[in-house]
Amino acid sequence: MRSKLARHYGVLFLFAAVALWSVAPAFAQFTMTTEALAWGPNVQIFSPQMPAAEMQQKIDAIYAAQEHSEFGTQRNAILLLPGDYHLDIPVGFYTQIVGLGATPDAVHVTGNVHADASLPRNNATCTFWRGVEGFSVTPTVDGTMQWAVSQAVFFRRMHVRGNVVLHQKRGWASGGWISDSLIDGNVDSGSQQQWISRNTEWKSWTGSNWNMVFVGVNNPPQGEWPQPPYTKVATAPLVREKPFLWTDGKGNWNVRVPELRKDSTGITWHSGSTPGRDIPLSKFYIAKPSDSAAAINAELTKGKHLFLTPGIYDLTEPLRVTKANTVVLGLGFATLRPVKGTAAMTVGDADGVIVASVLIDAGEAKSPVLMEVGTAGSKASHAKNPISLHDVFFRVGGAGVGKADVDLRVNANDTIIDHTWIWRADHGKGVGWDQNLSTNGLVVNGDRVTAYGLFVEHHQQYQVLWNGNSGRTYFYQSEIPYDPPTQPAFTSGPGVNGWASYKVADRVTSHEAWGLGMYSVFRKPDVKLTRAIEVPVKPGVRFHHMITIALDDKGEITHVINDTGEAAVPGAHRTVPRVTEFPEKQ
Repeated sequence: MRSKLARHYGVLFLFAAVALWSVAPAFAQFTMTTEALAWGPNVQIFSPQMPAAEMQQKIDAIYAAQEHSEFGTQRNAILLLPGDYHLDIPVGFYTQIVGLGATPDAVHVTGNVHADASLPRNNATCTFWRGVEGFSVTPTVDGTMQWAVSQAVFFRRMHVRGNVVLHQKRGWASGGWISDSLIDGNVDSGSQQQWISRNTEWKSWTGSNWNMVFVGVNNPPQGEWPQPPYTKVATAPLVREKPFLWTDGKGNWNVRVPELRKDSTGITWHSGSTPGRDIPLSKFYIAKPSDSAAAINAELTKGKHLFLTPGIYDLTEPLRVTKANTVVLGLGFATLRPVKGTAAMTVGDADGVIVASVLIDAGEAKSPVLMEVGTAGSKASHAKNPISLHDVFFRVGGAGVGKADVDLRVNANDTIIDHTWIWRADHGKGVGWDQNLSTNGLVVNGDRVTAYGLFVEHHQQYQVLWNGNSGRTYFYQSEIPYDPPTQPAFTSGPGVNGWASYKVADRVTSHEAWGLGMYSVFRKPDVKLTRAIEVPVKPGVRFHHMITIALDDKGEITHVINDTGEAAVPGAHRTVPRVTEFPEKQ
């Protein structure tokens, strides 16, 4: 009872404090103290009235803890109230920087906001789990913002008043995401191996490597697949931007739920705030990692929306999201970890549910599924108000032994997956063929499911198994597992080596995908994969722009899609097979 009252009064103090801050800057320090009652110690809220040195000290302390903490337990969010700042903000592991304005330009940082390579020799291939959203940056280091990242990193609703580089001094980097953002200058992908940009605008783009995808981008770069490897889709057919927290500085705090857009290009905020509906913060339950799953579920049952503050939530039962239009928002890579072999979260077959900014980490007791969306066999249509997942990430192993049959299973029709990394760990703790067990990364049973930015890696059978009709994928990146011990242990059927990375079930009659890159890094000799993509040959099943590469020095991927495409072999005789269209256009 006491904890509930404390949280209740903490939220009241939050509103009162923000109102006082808007009237009298002298109350800034009081605002910070009372806000902490609501959000907890892992959320820092900065205002322009705070001394820059004080803010910089807090930023530096977070980064000192998070710079190399790839599998650490600390989680952090920094929220910037509207106004101008002069700061250097390095963004480390499990750190989220959020502008609290109605538009990105309401919060302006002059200085340096950057993601740096976390490994030696400018290697950003393990620069994971971090994000920025909702503010503008004027970079003062050569007029350029460095964003050297790989998977599970989001860059949303940003305005960069200069250039962006997606690498660090051309060191390795392996994929990322930009959406609903405006870059006044050039974006240089440099050594980035792959990238997806959705509904983004810039002056220019330079660079290419393996697989660069542009969806709903007003000014995509010149050139056509396969040289350079650009996949350009003129419009995003159906998308809703990720919800965001904002305040007007007058005590009004809301979560904006952007409206659904069809056949869209460019950013949502040209005319000011992103169109959509607002949910007052008072309608959210602000959870802390000390809360039990039962306590959180009780609030969801009452009809509350949910904020998950930064930390690790050990769950003895799934979080159950059952009511239509419920919004679940994580802060600072809030992490859900099932400890009793259950799912971490289940989403009912209800219109308009949104889950965003959550990391789901498998526990040691094997879960049949980590997250399930919708009810098996459902025929319900959600076309007018889809369920959507934004920056929802999955991990099996790495931080410790983890086990799951399926990481994400989507049963609900019309679901939108808007950026995910579904990862069975290839390094870290608890990693091995018989340790971190995961059969499939993504299983789609629903019809008309759309995925943007689908990263799925290292699972022990199909990385993606698509059973539903009329599915669409825009950008796919996948490494197959490194660690099959023998070919017999990695065989899906007579005469078929391994399990295809992307499998469309034989009964499917319609499916389409654009921009797919699949790679092998076999650690044991004499292990091969027969085909990277396996699909039924039907008029409604169409794939565009595919690439395979055999990395390291062992094995091969024999075909790109079905029996089409030459073998990807490693080493001195390395080949980089590409298939432009399947079936080939007549």
